[in-house]
Formats: sequence, C-alpha cells, structure tokens
Amino acid sequence: MKISLTQKYNVPGPRYTSYPTVPYWNEAAFTIEEWKSSFQRAFSESNSQNGISLYIHLPFCESMCTFCGCNKRITKNHTVEEKYIQAVLKEWRLYCKLLPERPLIKEIHLGGGTPTFFSAHNLEHLINGIFSFANKAENHEFSFEGHPNNTTYDQLKRLYDLGFRRVSFGVQDYSEKVQKAINRIQPFHNVAKVTFWAKEIGYTSIGHDIIFGLPFQTVEDVIDTVEKTNSVKPDRLAFYSYAHVPWIKGNGQRGFNEENLPKDAEKRKLYETGKLLLSANGYHEIGMDHFALKSDSLYHSAQNKTMHRNFMGYSASKTQLMIGLGVSSISDSWYGFAQNTKNLEDYYQILEWNQLPVVKGHILSDEDLIIRKHILNLTCELETSWSNDSLYFKELPEVLLSLKEIESDQLILIEENKIKITEAGRPFVRNICMAFDLHLKRKSPETNLFSMTV
Repeated sequence: MKISLTQKYNVPGPRYTSYPTVPYWNEAAFTIEEWKSSFQRAFSESNSQNGISLYIHLPFCESMCTFCGCNKRITKNHTVEEKYIQAVLKEWRLYCKLLPERPLIKEIHLGGGTPTFFSAHNLEHLINGIFSFANKAENHEFSFEGHPNNTTYDQLKRLYDLGFRRVSFGVQDYSEKVQKAINRIQPFHNVAKVTFWAKEIGYTSIGHDIIFGLPFQTVEDVIDTVEKTNSVKPDRLAFYSYAHVPWIKGNGQRGFNEENLPKDAEKRKLYETGKLLLSANGYHEIGMDHFALKSDSLYHSAQNKTMHRNFMGYSASKTQLMIGLGVSSISDSWYGFAQNTKNLEDYYQILEWNQLPVVKGHILSDEDLIIRKHILNLTCELETSWSNDSLYFKELPEVLLSLKEIESDQLILIEENKIKITEAGRPFVRNICMAFDLHLKRKSPETNLFSMTV
C-alpha cells in the first residue's frame, strides 16, 4: 500500500529555534568565561548598529495546561512576583556590568509561563528597572504573551505606555471538549474582549496562537476556531503542531491518552483545513506555521527577507545578541548559547552569589556557524544558497545526495548553487533542515528528544 508524504516524513525532529539544537550542545567544553567573551564580542559588533534583544521568562501560572512543555511554576500565590522581578533585575545588572556602554534595546519579549500572572504594577516595575541601565532603540519592537483569562486592561495599557506594541494571546482551540482535555478552559468571549481592548489601546500587531493535533480535536473544531479567530481579525497567527513530549519531566502532558490524539493524515487534514480558511480570509503563510495579514510587520519582513528566527520564535527584527533573563532562559550571541538553570530555587541562590545563573551552553564552531546560516535561510526564506564560498562546507555533496528523495517527492528544487522549498514542501521544512543537521546525522538520538515533524 502506498504511504502518504505525511506518513513518510512524520518523524521526530527539532523545531530549529537554534543550531546546534540543545541536545547537541558541547556542554563539557563550555565555560562561563567563554560565554562572557562571546557575549561581549557580540555586543561590541551589534549594539550601536541594530541594538540587542531581551527575552524575559516569567514562569508562574495559576493552573497547569496539559499541552504545555514550557518551564513553569504552578501557584496561586502572587506574593512570588516581587522576589522574582528583583532577581531578574539583578541578573540584568550583572550583564550590564560586563558592558562598556549602555545597551540599546531593539526587542523585548515577555514569555512564560504566564506573563500576565504579574500585576500591571509589577510589570511596569520590571520594564522601568530594565531601562534604568539601557536605552530604547529606534523602531523597537516590544511584545508579550497574554493569557486571555487574566489579561487586564490595566496591564495592556501600562505596557503600551512603556513602548509595547505587540501582544500574542494563547487560544489553542475553542472546543469545550479539547479545552477540558488540555485543562485550558477559555471562552471565546474572553479572547475577543482582550483582543478588542488591545486594538482600542493602539497595539499594532495582535497575535493569536492556535494548535492543531490536540486531543479529541476534529476538522469541525478547527473550522470553528478559525472562523471565530477571523471574526476578531488578529494581525498574525501561529498555527502550529501540538508537540507531544510526555517524557519531559514536569510538563504535565498526561491528561489524555495516546489514542485521543489525531495522527498522520487525520492530523495533517486539520492543518490543511485551517490553512485554506486562513488564506481565504487574507492571511499569508510565513515561514513555518505562521500566518500574517499584509499590514503586519512579519509579512513585510518575510517579503523583504529580513525575518529572523531564534528562541523567541519568528521576529520581524534581526539582532545578533539576545540576552535571556529569568529561570531557564537561553541567551544567544550568534557565536554561542547559554542557558540559565531551570530550577527556581537554584536561580535565586546563584544570583545571591552575584554570579550569572548560566548552567550550560555551547560555543559554535566554524562549521556550526555555516550550518546555522543555512537552517535560518530555510526556515525564514524557504531557500538557501552556497554561491558564496563562505557558505560552502565539505559535507555539502552528501547533504545534497540525502535530499534526492525529498526532491523526487517535489518538496524542494535543487539548482546549481541553491535549494528552494516548494509550496508542497512547506509542511516538511523541519525534515529538510534535518538533512543539513550534521550533529543529528553523526549521532542519532538513543532516547526520545524531539516532537514529530508533521
């Protein structure tokens, strides 16, 4: 029996928010002093030109969503807010002490967890504390993730007054059955309310996150979710595959059984149905799993080939240095990665010692930097080239040979010095990137590491 392309290519694979991916970091060779040098080098090369990015991880949530694989701490005790903010600001000061001048901040993204767990007052205190040691870059883009159930008008207004113009709300799916399975009960009314508040205040880019492949999810559920989404017209959408990774400690993905998950062709139909509806309503597909209206900055950056991808996901701005603040956050200097401890108590303790809470990382080799560029090209521009000698690497002939079957399935076009991903190949970008992933090729995982690619 002939198998479908979805069945053929639906294998475990990275999402490529970095290269090398975290499981392939050379932690044994990494030192905090190397990271500091890498960080300082990136700052000196980029601060005055483009500025830098900040990702701030705010880990607290009032309840556990059983689809979530993020680092979080479940609590209803809001007295934890102030201590955490003081710790983040101390970490920021430790970074600023390593710098010869005030940072110019181009991007800030507040992620979680649930950033809107924090009060408007404490969010304002956090941002003002950041800018006690930094300046805002021109055309900056500040964004945060909001939970529709607890985002307040005051939070939206205060962050807007501080320079935030982009907000994304986690929707996932509007089916009551699906919401119950993933422990994310959230009426459409709540999403519509915060979306209209954001529009009224003046946010220029409002995003919704939708997931396909959730337990009990049907085509009818996707249609209903997309139609409701279209009725409030967010500027951009993340419409991505549910990452089923129940082996990760503490992620809570045990609220349903494997047989409750749509698989292979059934799961792919959910995406194709949503994609058709979104396209019919003026949304354009961007990179992997993203859609945007023509008026949104992400659409313009995709058209101008200035889009970037990092641990914050897709960004309309391209910065070389991203500093990750907060528990579990990852920093990226282009030349190296550094991750903070995932344990909240350890995070506090290390900062008490006046040390950066970095516990692991990776310094990229010359080969890593070349492959990283190719994977960024593929995920952001859906093509890559080696016409420039600086992007040629010795294993390229073997990589091209391994792509022959993908080419025969008409998912890519291989030209003399270039690869282009076809429209049919869009769902398989991760598989195409895997052909370039030399770390993955040299050592296949022996245990579960990655979610399924399709």
